[in-house]
Amino acid sequence: MEQKEVEYKLLGRSLVICLPYEVDDHSCQNLKKDTDEIIKHNPVNRIIFDFTKTGFMDSAGIGALLSRYRKMKALGGETVIFGEDPRIRRILKLSGIYQIMRSI
Repeated sequence: MEQKEVEYKLLGRSLVICLPYEVDDHSCQNLKKDTDEIIKHNPVNRIIFDFTKTGFMDSAGIGALLSRYRKMKALGGETVIFGEDPRIRRILKLSGIYQIMRSI
């Protein structure tokens, strides 16, 4: 069964955001609020976007990535990408995300 919701995991000072199969307006609705709440209560210095279960992403997903990038940059942290398949990699490349975030 496809993962429908965003899942959050704290690993040390890293917040891993496990993205669902479809990263769109619906799945990103609470992402900003949820991550702000986690960051407020935990010493997070890195956000890792985990794309291992993602097969689709639209402009709302790009907007969510940029929003979290700006948040972490303001806090002196970093935002990275993990587990993207060729289709998602192409979207990220076309959107310019790789110019500001690295893939690990």
